[in-house]
Amino acid sequence: MMSTLPKPVGERLAGFAQFLRDHGLPVGLTEQQAMLQAAHVLGATQARGLEAAWRAIACSNARQWKQWPELFERYWYPHRLKGTVKVSGATRPRRDLRQAVANLKQTGDEGGQIPGASPAAMAAADHAFGVGESAEADAPRSMGGAARTDALHDRAHQMWMPDDLHALQRLAQDIHQHMRPRPTRRWQSHPAGQRLALRATLRRSVPHGGWPLTPVWQRPQTQPPRLFLLVDVSRSMESHAAFFLRVARAFARCADARVFVFHVRLAEITPLLQRDSAVVQEKINAVTAGFGAGTRIATNLQAFTRQSARAQLSRDSRVWLMSDGFDTDAPEALRESLQALRRHGARITWFHPTRQRPASAALEQARSCVDHFLPLATLADLARARPWLY
Repeated sequence: MMSTLPKPVGERLAGFAQFLRDHGLPVGLTEQQAMLQAAHVLGATQARGLEAAWRAIACSNARQWKQWPELFERYWYPHRLKGTVKVSGATRPRRDLRQAVANLKQTGDEGGQIPGASPAAMAAADHAFGVGESAEADAPRSMGGAARTDALHDRAHQMWMPDDLHALQRLAQDIHQHMRPRPTRRWQSHPAGQRLALRATLRRSVPHGGWPLTPVWQRPQTQPPRLFLLVDVSRSMESHAAFFLRVARAFARCADARVFVFHVRLAEITPLLQRDSAVVQEKINAVTAGFGAGTRIATNLQAFTRQSARAQLSRDSRVWLMSDGFDTDAPEALRESLQALRRHGARITWFHPTRQRPASAALEQARSCVDHFLPLATLADLARARPWLY
């Protein structure tokens, strides 16, 4: 290793921190300040010691510790790499929401296409929680570019602004509030109830000398349907998973829905979606580490039915599957898995990212097991689907 780092170290440190974040290392403002202090103490001439100090600051597990030497070489000494892509070390554009708005306005005035890796897309992904930049890179391939139209209705959501997020949250709340609640055997006090709660009325009559002057009325207690969302994050869904996960997050926060992601295995991410956290992106990347290994929809449905949600599935449960339907399991296995899920009484809705219904061999045999097939690529699609979701 060279004895010194390329200068100026302090000016390039922000780009290095951004480079580390792009590769999954949790380098925030605190870690960046600590790295800058280490550079001031040790100086650029102590390259080996400075690298060790930065490594201890930026790495928090064994995987990141092993990944560090390659990342350090790629950024600070790109000329040493042979047969790989060199990294210039230039700082990427700042993810500023005001700059995103300006870029959107400029693009709308020009009427051109919106590039997949624009600052607006980066700012929106930071603000709205996505699943990485791969969906943005594939946007032109999957949707043919963006036109000069309203973001909420005619454009796939590769870029998200605060108004889009608020509209999605309001729509999710409206759908949840209109879902038909199920009656239970329990009763609850209500002024417009039709049943007299005798014991409660007698207790309230004690201050009045036994006269029932304040009767207590009851009505049957109801509960909203239990909602489960299963989102396909396999390679074939890479350009659509970001939108599906944002929809899932909206329902997880307003409807107390349980959210699972699956590809070759199943993982629940409900706790991550119900809170705002700076490390959500890294954790989602960890549970979706099986990209490119195919999709085992039937196997994951069996795990969901038999293990993850077995105690909560009932005749009032709603299961929303978000997938293109391409399965690497045997074609008949998907039908058997859906039949096992329906035996619990759950209503199954399948959201697909295209206008046409998926034509996979597995879904052809399992059509009778699904209550509704609905397209979902924009917020307008979700709004049109409301009558089938209540």
